[in-house]
Amino acid sequence: MNGITMPDATELTDFASFLKIDIRVGTIIGVEPFPQARKPAYKLTIDFGPHLGTRRSSAQVTGHYAPETLLGRQVAAVVNFPPRQIGPFMSEVLTLGFPDAAGEVVLIQPSQAVPDGGRLF
Repeated sequence: MNGITMPDATELTDFASFLKIDIRVGTIIGVEPFPQARKPAYKLTIDFGPHLGTRRSSAQVTGHYAPETLLGRQVAAVVNFPPRQIGPFMSEVLTLGFPDAAGEVVLIQPSQAVPDGGRLF
């Protein structure tokens, strides 16, 4: 899956390790095409509220989402990974989703509107 090796689902971790991953909610305020990406993707600008501000992310979500359907959508993202260079673009956060039966990304979002910048717990 995207060249990432996933740990065995039965591998145990501890709560302290979970707390090291900072997952926040933000609202997508900008969507641009990303034709230079190896796999179809968008460049997202996400507003994480006054403490974190806006961050950018490359997201391979073109299978289910047109740009206009992403604007204003709240999403979950890991905000404390180091930035990652993806072609000519610096991705600052990892936008989270699950694969559907065909392997296309389905974004994670809260079932109700919540304040941007809220941390997952």
